[in-house]
Amino acid sequence: MAKTVLVTGGTGTLGSLVTPLLREAGVHLRVLSRTARAAQDGIEYVAGDLQTGAGIAEAVAGVDTVLHLAGTTKGDGEKARTLVEAIQAAGVFPHLIYISVVGADRIPVESAIDRQTMAYMASKREAELVVENSGLPWTTLRATQFHDLLFTMVSALGRMPLVPVFDFRFQPIETAEVAARLVELTLGEPAGLVDEIGGPRIYTMKELERSYLEATGRHRPVFTMKAPGKAARAYAAGGNLTPEHAVGGRTWEEFLTAKLAAA
Repeated sequence: MAKTVLVTGGTGTLGSLVTPLLREAGVHLRVLSRTARAAQDGIEYVAGDLQTGAGIAEAVAGVDTVLHLAGTTKGDGEKARTLVEAIQAAGVFPHLIYISVVGADRIPVESAIDRQTMAYMASKREAELVVENSGLPWTTLRATQFHDLLFTMVSALGRMPLVPVFDFRFQPIETAEVAARLVELTLGEPAGLVDEIGGPRIYTMKELERSYLEATGRHRPVFTMKAPGKAARAYAAGGNLTPEHAVGGRTWEEFLTAKLAAA
């Protein structure tokens, strides 16, 4: 009998790439959705809200595996806690897989300034600990920033007449490559904290911005500044990078060319 997999965040950028791969693998796929919707393309949709807990008990009922992809810039710890508590209350014991970010355990988020600039890192780390301490069989994958996310960043900055960037570096990875790895982990056995994955090259934030401006024919002055706080210093020092796990194949340049051509 095919296993039943619940995917949270299944309609997002990452989830929309994961779900067809899981369908091809022959699992019974259930996707958590904010609103009720009819089954489509072999996918069952269950209405639920990880912020309030509404509908989560129904979503987790009878599942063998939960792939937790739903995330925002803050509050991921509480959402993970809501999910785990619903699983525990339902009396099921699924394999719980979580997608986190490289550096979640290395970026110290302590001060008010840290929380303003790096709340995302603290939120991811909190969710990691919820998963680890859930009592469930679990797997966590940390990935570097997705090409898509960095494109959103550089395109937004590129609309400014004078473009400020931080003294950060990034190791962008193709979203589809992360999706493929998550499917492998979902179909496999619980493995705890697995090896991180990162893109093939490291770039400064300024390099990413300049490459976007050049590719789109924009002429803007770009200047680098230091972000305040201990967390930002750790980030600038490379706490978000994993050069020893540069397993991605598609470069930022290849992504950017394809993205702009499609647009």
